[in-house]
Amino acid sequence: MDNVKFEDWMKLDLRVAEILEADEVEGADKLVKLKVDMGTESRVLMAGLKKHYSKDDLIGKRVIVFANLEPRVIRGVESKGMVLAAVNDDGSEVKLLSPSGAVDLGSRVS
Repeated sequence: MDNVKFEDWMKLDLRVAEILEADEVEGADKLVKLKVDMGTESRVLMAGLKKHYSKDDLIGKRVIVFANLEPRVIRGVESKGMVLAAVNDDGSEVKLLSPSGAVDLGSRVS
C-alpha cells in the first residue's frame, strides 16, 4: 500500500451527517438512494447498502460522509458524496462509520 502525503489527506472533507431518507433504486440489487442532512445543507448520495441495511435501520443514523468527492451520476441520479463504511475482505460485512456520542451535523472529521 502506498503512503499518502499529509497534504493529500488534508484535501479530504469528511463530515458528520444524518440519514433523512433511504429509498430503493429501481432495478438495482445493491444501491440505496440516501438523503442526508449535513447541518448546513442536505444532499443525495447513492450507496451500495441494500443487502446490509434495511431502510428503517438507515433512517436517523449518523454517518461520516466524504463531502468533497467529485459528483457522479449513478442510475440517473447525481450522487454528491459517499458514506464511509468498514468492509471485510469478501464484502459480506459492511458497517457504516458513525461518530460516538453527540456531535453536531456538519462537524469535520479529522
